[in-house]
Amino acid sequence: MSAFAPSGEQVELRFEDQRAVIVAVGGGLRSYEIADRAILDGYAPEEICDGGRGQPLMPWPNRTRDGRYEWDGRSFQLDLSEPDKGNAIHGLVRWRNWTASEPSDASVTMTHVLNPSSGYPWKLELELRYELADDGLTVTASATNAGNLPAPFGVSFHPYLRAVGADLLDGCELTLPAATRLIADERLIPHSSEPVAGTPFDFRAPRAIGGLVMDDCFTDLERDADGLGQVKLAAPDDGARSILWFDEAYPFLMIFSGDTLAKGVRRQGLAVEPMSCAPNALQSGAGLVRLEPGASHVSRWGIRAG
Repeated sequence: MSAFAPSGEQVELRFEDQRAVIVAVGGGLRSYEIADRAILDGYAPEEICDGGRGQPLMPWPNRTRDGRYEWDGRSFQLDLSEPDKGNAIHGLVRWRNWTASEPSDASVTMTHVLNPSSGYPWKLELELRYELADDGLTVTASATNAGNLPAPFGVSFHPYLRAVGADLLDGCELTLPAATRLIADERLIPHSSEPVAGTPFDFRAPRAIGGLVMDDCFTDLERDADGLGQVKLAAPDDGARSILWFDEAYPFLMIFSGDTLAKGVRRQGLAVEPMSCAPNALQSGAGLVRLEPGASHVSRWGIRAG
């Protein structure tokens, strides 16, 4: 590893043949491997995180149109962090420094206090628990309202799932348990929805991605008896699968095929983003959590080989 890492302190977790690296800048997941095979399309220690790779997105995920919203009769303005589209994107913590606590060989908790600002005047105490075990990687996110007024809140994560042995997504087989797709405008702000049945976006039965370009939000998610949904990405040759699962705290999924990334990494991984609320939720309210003073919001997701 180089002497200087733009993503800050590197926390390496190991359990049997699994290895994950968690970083201080953003508190994100830089890499995850099983038996020396990359399960995520991550980034090197000497690189700055691009495309949101492995970053947590809080206190809102995705986009807020014009960066403006109203809450309990007050109006707020966020910085336009996506200036080409005129949006505020991906929350406030992905470039902040997080602190590692309770480290062990196979687990670590990353903590950060989000202090009030003009665009988001609430104090949140945030924790991310990363743990490796027999069933793969589990990530538990917790947000506690440490202020005295109710706060709007949303959470998402931005890992890029990679099919082991595949160079590009085109030949990979995708299983996506979603019945509805949100239709967005040119600024990627949803304005309506449609069933996926009969469209190129229906992956409820596994099939090849082909050349389909995706930067889309899905909902009406199918779940198992434990309330978990699963997205599966399988390699074209041997069918080895990478699986991302998520609990009921995540009723939306953003899927991004990476076509706007730099040429060297374009379409090498599929961003599978479990989201507690829809894009533009600070304006629409779709899935937005009202976090009362002293209350906590807890969510879980994870990755394993299948």
